[in-house]
Amino acid sequence: QVQLVESGGGSVQAGGSLRLSCAASGYTDSSYGMGWFRQTPGKKREGVAAIDSANTTSYADSVKGRFTISKDNAKNTLYLQMNSLKPEDTAMYYCAADPLVDYGLGPYEYKYWGQGTQVTVSS
Repeated sequence: QVQLVESGGGSVQAGGSLRLSCAASGYTDSSYGMGWFRQTPGKKREGVAAIDSANTTSYADSVKGRFTISKDNAKNTLYLQMNSLKPEDTAMYYCAADPLVDYGLGPYEYKYWGQGTQVTVSS
């Protein structure tokens, strides 16, 4: 049973930084593609960043140059470093994993999901 647990969310002022973590358990295969997604009430879940087994990455245009996705295979942990945060980055952030995905940003591509961690950015 694959489990994903996010942490690191919180409240920050615009321009600040946060680092999200996603601890994965239940599998040890580093070939899984993994990603970060976010969702606000009434809106569809959107892809933020993704990474494949070769550390190839992809980013949504809205976060390019500000967010960095990375992973530590030895710790089975995925990270999202978020800098220069904006109020529009406020959302529930989820991590996801799938054995068949490379670095796609479509939520429908991912089978396993965490419960989410809230990020709130005030102006």
